[in-house]
Amino acid sequence: MINFYHTQDGRLSVLDPAGDVQAALAAAIWVDLVFPTPEEEALVRGGLGVDVPTREEMQEIEISSRFYDEDGAKFLTAVILSQPNGRDPILAPVTFVLTGAKLVTVRYHSPRSFERFAELAAKSSMVCHSGANVLVGLLESIVDRLADTLEAASVTLDDVSKSIFAPNPSKRKAGAALAQVLKQIGRAEDLNGKLRDSLATINRLAGILSLIVPQGKSDRDGRTRVKTLMRDLQSLAEYSTAQSQKVTFLLDASLGMINIEQSRILGMFSVVAFVFLPPTLIASIYGMNFHSMPELDWEYGYPLAVVAMFVSAILPYLVFKRRGWL
Repeated sequence: MINFYHTQDGRLSVLDPAGDVQAALAAAIWVDLVFPTPEEEALVRGGLGVDVPTREEMQEIEISSRFYDEDGAKFLTAVILSQPNGRDPILAPVTFVLTGAKLVTVRYHSPRSFERFAELAAKSSMVCHSGANVLVGLLESIVDRLADTLEAASVTLDDVSKSIFAPNPSKRKAGAALAQVLKQIGRAEDLNGKLRDSLATINRLAGILSLIVPQGKSDRDGRTRVKTLMRDLQSLAEYSTAQSQKVTFLLDASLGMINIEQSRILGMFSVVAFVFLPPTLIASIYGMNFHSMPELDWEYGYPLAVVAMFVSAILPYLVFKRRGWL
């Protein structure tokens, strides 16, 4: 699918190709390729003279493969996070191509930040008179979305912290609750790792973009926005690092709680074993089959043995209970 956008009355609006794709390519300031087919790639290649990178080329991790210049067009690739409803977060590459005054984006997933930027640029007057300015605004939207995701992840970690350190948790449900906490911590670390990767690639892209934005007086605002964007990225990277440290702390705390719970259970088994040890000893003694055992002739031998076993079990239990071991 190809989405065409052009500026109208100072705002970014959707351009309907009306069957004439070449005219739309000529008039558009932003061409957004979403899951492009080979035919659509050929149309863009023929209309703009831009060699659209394939999905495999976009996934290459070498820096030289992500940022390069080809026939005057600048290719910039960053990994962008998206979170489909009810599914795990996806981290996939997006290629931004600046050719002349136009911006071409190539993506194989649907980050909400793209739709968000298009909606915002259509409602408010933004500086979108060139592809570079559109790219700056798009990156701002992406970073805002990442900041929202980091904030939501922070709230989730606060809830996890409360679950771990909740006062007087139900001992019966403690094991299941801690298992669920470990899953939440794992998901939080997975999300935070993807956020860090996305922030790192966008930060590199913004550094290159600061050299691409024109240096004229009319573009001073664009350069200022890029500098602000880089400061925001640095701040979010530091916040993500702090959040990663919190995840590590919560993981250690949850494992410590699990060890405490396991020690408590093992302690219970030890106490139970010790409580039943004296009665077992008494029963073992009077269960021997020796011929000369005077207690075998006692009239009240059996009830006395039962009472002795009962008392020998109750006394250790009361001692442990008094010391708070139970």
